[in-house]
Amino acid sequence: MKATDLAFRDRTHIEKTGKRVRGYLGGELVVDSSRARLVWENPSYPAYYFPVTDVRTEQLVPTSTVTHSARRGDAIHFTIKAGGKEATDGVWRYETSPVEELRDLMRFDWSALDAWFEEDEEVFTHPRDPYTRIDILPTSRHVRVEIDGVTFADSTHARILFETGLPPRWYVPKVDVRMDLLQPTDTATSCPYKGQAQYWSAPVGARMHEDIAWSYRTPLPESEKIAGLVCFYNERVDLFVDGELLEQPVTKFSK
Repeated sequence: MKATDLAFRDRTHIEKTGKRVRGYLGGELVVDSSRARLVWENPSYPAYYFPVTDVRTEQLVPTSTVTHSARRGDAIHFTIKAGGKEATDGVWRYETSPVEELRDLMRFDWSALDAWFEEDEEVFTHPRDPYTRIDILPTSRHVRVEIDGVTFADSTHARILFETGLPPRWYVPKVDVRMDLLQPTDTATSCPYKGQAQYWSAPVGARMHEDIAWSYRTPLPESEKIAGLVCFYNERVDLFVDGELLEQPVTKFSK
């Protein structure tokens, strides 16, 4: 369990970040700050809050929306108008928060803006968690993936991706995967550490195992080692490593 998980149980966890963070809507700068705060509203990842003085407040219009948080209090909402676009209720402010540090900060809904940058690198999906680390290691261990008794992958050239808070993921070269047994889907997900993933489903007999495998065709630089490799949810398949069947982990991806 991460330190932030423990802190989240009792209070809103807040940290400073030294990164310069910028956000754009319609190509127009809306926020530019080197004094942002990372605020863990849930234990999975943080949100960015910015000092009011670092926000282009002339682009904000208050709305009648007010939301309540047991930890943070009442938030008034603002619509962002910039670059010919509008993002309704895209900014929140907890002016009377019981957490004093939040009162002079503004929170942006990540999806309200078109583009986010940490320093000069574009960031996707959500702010990066400083407590999340990714390690990708090559392995010569024998990896075999079965679904309902059918072998879908068999390799001694896999790579293991270790990501904080998740079970190890075993990425296999496509030449060692029965791609002819997989059906591509329209599903796509994004990760701020790995990039955008494409998915496949696995029909076995009368059963369809939806979106059970994925691959990052062009991952972000820190995850280049898994480019083009295929990974299966070890929560939903039989994964054998050196002949031993691994226990299926229980995560939010279990079905």
